[in-house]
Amino acid sequence: MTRRSTRVVFGDSKVASVMSTTSVISGGMAGAVSFSSSGSSTTAGGPRPSPSLPDQDLDESAMELPSGSRVEGDKQLGDEAYFERGDDVETKLAANELKNWRWLADRSPGFAVKGSNVHVITCPNVFYKTLLDKVSSAKKRISLASLYFGNGTLEHDLVEAIQDSVTKHPDLKVNVLLDYTRGSRGEDNSRTMLQPLLQQSDACHVFLYHTPTLRGLVKRWLPPRWNEIIGLQHMKIYLFDDSVLISGANLSNDYFTNRQDRYLLIEDSSEMADFFDSLVHKVSHFSFSVNGKNELCLNPGWNIHPSDGNQEEFVKQAKGSIVAFYEEWKQSNPKRLLAFLQQPSKVESSSIKDDTWIFPMIQMGALDVFMDHEATCEVFRKAPFNSTVKLATGYFNLTSEYINTIVGDSTASYEILMAHPKANGFLGARGFAGGIPAAYTLLAKKFFENVRSQGQHKRISMWEYIRPKWTFHAKGLWFYPVGAKLPMLTLVGSPNFGHRSVHRDLETQLYLITLNKGLRQKLNEEQANVFENAKPFSSLEIVKPERSVPMWVRMVILIFRNFF
Repeated sequence: MTRRSTRVVFGDSKVASVMSTTSVISGGMAGAVSFSSSGSSTTAGGPRPSPSLPDQDLDESAMELPSGSRVEGDKQLGDEAYFERGDDVETKLAANELKNWRWLADRSPGFAVKGSNVHVITCPNVFYKTLLDKVSSAKKRISLASLYFGNGTLEHDLVEAIQDSVTKHPDLKVNVLLDYTRGSRGEDNSRTMLQPLLQQSDACHVFLYHTPTLRGLVKRWLPPRWNEIIGLQHMKIYLFDDSVLISGANLSNDYFTNRQDRYLLIEDSSEMADFFDSLVHKVSHFSFSVNGKNELCLNPGWNIHPSDGNQEEFVKQAKGSIVAFYEEWKQSNPKRLLAFLQQPSKVESSSIKDDTWIFPMIQMGALDVFMDHEATCEVFRKAPFNSTVKLATGYFNLTSEYINTIVGDSTASYEILMAHPKANGFLGARGFAGGIPAAYTLLAKKFFENVRSQGQHKRISMWEYIRPKWTFHAKGLWFYPVGAKLPMLTLVGSPNFGHRSVHRDLETQLYLITLNKGLRQKLNEEQANVFENAKPFSSLEIVKPERSVPMWVRMVILIFRNFF
């Protein structure tokens, strides 16, 4: 797989960066999506060849698992002068690729960070330990955005850790943003779980986002759990002082123990922490506020009820608030780029401080905000011929635009990883929810048949994550440039690349571009680790009796596919 370096352009501003070292918090396996161009990936144990897939009718036993600066004058990142630092081939390959990704700076605020400050967490228990450690060390702010807060022993310990920090640090501010419907489900729920915080200090605040599309008779008649299909707060942001942990994992027991996800911790980045802290505050502004008596009220300064008020006006004002916030942060990009350009042009990459760029994207379809969706489509289109994209999603239901772009427009190779029915979190659920794993199998079959019918099966392969006693919730993407063995771009966050992510839920995702070889190696190890538990989704697999889809599930998909 090939690595490339990254360049960001604003008008006539040109930025080139070279990556330095990074660190990883290990201890398990994590899942993601990656782009790679050759068929190999490097792991701690050495290179592992990716499978050659002439078609997917082959016997599975014969198939291998997939692999896991300043620019002087008018010179640009891909120019020869850029390579005078003496970097290795991987860095040069990545540097050549940077020009394809400068459009990100036109779409999003950009944050320059040291690759050594980016940590790849690889298992749930380390994710939980990191949360505890960061909560305990926080002195000025804790901002948490998640779908919900669980009510088990581990979650109680996390709440107590927050309480202890508030007691030790009088200036500490705590803000928690959750979803209204999921956070209110049942009598013992996220709201009751967080009451001790609200009763302890006025510095602690809890907010519940209520989608404006859940209203009227639909809200009145849909019972708990069912009302969650309309739309959710799905962002996963865990912020402590100047450190930001972006993930797809919620704050609940399974996500701390045996549910595979992805987790990226960026430390000592005050600007990016300010951005995400402000984002949480912006969404909280048009969400319900919870008090110490577990009562809900609208925030001061916001007078449109999300379900009883005028929907059009709610969407208009909420969208305006988010777009204005985002554009304001984008305006500061040139200043950061100019500062980045002050670095000497001919230095070893190991001495360059900011060798990694992070572009946060947001997606709020219910508010008519589609930044992440548009950027993801562009990533698929920009991935060149012979590069590789490794894509993971816990819930396989790609939108028609994603499908058309991957199958019809893109020329890159794709390895798509999804949850096996036995690794689906809904396996064994009661009632309608129990058919969800079969529903995702049906959607995967349809995509598989689409790929084959268009003759793209040599370019696009599908895989399923299956691991005893584990479920799969990982999502994101790794991009491997042509000829590179290490990824240079990764997408990490909450979107599952499905209709819900695009049109119903609130999502956020990081687009991280790095020339830091150490960080690229850790991202590659992350990808390789999760694919170690992959088995091919082939024509032999989909005809097995246990993969048959009940007729009632087929009927449900016809009607409710856009709710998955």
